Amino acid sequence: MVTIKKISKTRGKKKLLITGGAGFIGVNAAKHFLQKGYDVTIFDNFSRRGSSINLQLLKKETRGIKGSPRVVRGDVVTDAKALGREVNKADVVLHLAAQVAVTTSIVDPRADFETNTIGTFNVLEAARLSKKRPILLYSSTNKVYGSLPHLSVKELKTRYVFDSRRHAKYGVGENEQLDFHSPYGCSKGAADQYVIDYSRIYGLQTVVFRQSCIYGPSQFGVEDQGWVAWFTIAVLLGRPITLYGSGKQVRDLLHVSDLVQLYDLAIKNIKRTSGSAYNVGGGPSNTISLIELMAHLEERMGKKIRPKHSGVRAGDQPVFIADIRRLKDDLGWKPCHSVLKGWEDMYQWIVLHEADIRKVLK
Repeated sequence: MVTIKKISKTRGKKKLLITGGAGFIGVNAAKHFLQKGYDVTIFDNFSRRGSSINLQLLKKETRGIKGSPRVVRGDVVTDAKALGREVNKADVVLHLAAQVAVTTSIVDPRADFETNTIGTFNVLEAARLSKKRPILLYSSTNKVYGSLPHLSVKELKTRYVFDSRRHAKYGVGENEQLDFHSPYGCSKGAADQYVIDYSRIYGLQTVVFRQSCIYGPSQFGVEDQGWVAWFTIAVLLGRPITLYGSGKQVRDLLHVSDLVQLYDLAIKNIKRTSGSAYNVGGGPSNTISLIELMAHLEERMGKKIRPKHSGVRAGDQPVFIADIRRLKDDLGWKPCHSVLKGWEDMYQWIVLHEADIRKVLK
């Protein structure tokens, strides 16, 4: 059943629909675009732990902004008609609703496929049939490139690094071979390609963002997804941490506010970005390995970490660093938050909302 809360009566504003808008990225995007004067609607089924708390906090934080978010409780798979009605009203759709964990996709591949592939198809069809023909931004993943087995890596004391000079300097570019490893990789990869093709075949203005490791405030990280937040939360609350593989796996970290700013730029420059897929992350200057992060946590939080150890997860990438040069060329965009600056911002949010986090983890 679809329910609607707090309908804002705004006219003359651009209308933004955020599917999965009560999630971590969604509430950060909603706050940003409300501040920019958009009329924002959140469409979410609230299945993600912490989403209801995120929405409550968003309402508090945007109380002084004219035009608070409109909230529609619905599912992109099972409530396609309601979804269509909301897309029909939108000038821009930010499609974030997804099943987000590789491990969950392996346990229940059908639910993963339905949410990520069919859900995205429903969003695309609604956009295609809409008289407004809204701009559509899609949150894809670096997992569309699989485990990158053809890129050899070297093992250093605390991290893996690409053996190739080009990849070591710039990271993984958009021309890298796609390899949909794991059910999650397949479902997100199929959706990724559908979004690109709806621009090519139907003329929709769509943009795909193949996102690396996004972190920041409002992220209720868990072991299967959001590892930077999860490690921090686990250390703060004294929860066990499991280290899969050697812990030398490297990711480029991107603060969520930098990502949301990119979404804004892509909308403003849609004639340039339409039909494109971009690799999005912190880039080569914002990388960290799992054990390097743990060392920082020990120093900053004053607690010794004794992780449990387990085998490498299926499809895990020893190194992923996004080559963000195309974004710099097309939009003049680059991350503003360094890893340590961005982590400190997230940490302060976690400390402030420790009680909420404990509720979510019960």
